[in-house]
Amino acid sequence: MKNNAAVRGFVIAVLAVVFAFTIYFLYLAKKNYYVVDNPSQKNYYFKINNGEENVVAAGQSVRVKIKKGSNNIAVFDEAKKPLYDSTFQVKKIRGLINIAHEDYYIYRQYYGYNLNKDSLLRSQDIIEIDGKRYFGGAKHFNKLYTDDFYYNVDEDYDKIIKNIATVESRTKIFRKQDFINYYRSIYKF
Repeated sequence: MKNNAAVRGFVIAVLAVVFAFTIYFLYLAKKNYYVVDNPSQKNYYFKINNGEENVVAAGQSVRVKIKKGSNNIAVFDEAKKPLYDSTFQVKKIRGLINIAHEDYYIYRQYYGYNLNKDSLLRSQDIIEIDGKRYFGGAKHFNKLYTDDFYYNVDEDYDKIIKNIATVESRTKIFRKQDFINYYRSIYKF
């Protein structure tokens, strides 16, 4: 076969595209998963959709596989006595099961070029946590299940801003103390 420059260029272009997608899916793509989180000081046992029994230790998170639609969870204490049996609806591709019904906060972080964070924070709702006011419109959550966020409790916000031409935002769910620590580290009021 003759050494054709057009064919060689096409093969190099295809290999570059395959290489770029490989790097993206291995290192940059965000993984979608569901978490059972337990910020309390107690251990809990649970079964999702009458499957195998799992344990989530105090202060830990466990990734679980659940399907979209209606799901059931049975929760047991450390002595494996039933605490509750509940149903929840899964609508999105990531979510958090609050097995201990503790306090969580869903917070929206804004990204962009020439972003005035102070005025943006002050224009949002104010939430009070333990007698202290927090700007920025964080939403309080303590129910069994939510999927109203982008970053889970075990993920951090993006370190790199991908699109600086427009103002964008992402939501993250925090445990109560993690939210307070994050807020204090970012904002000085």
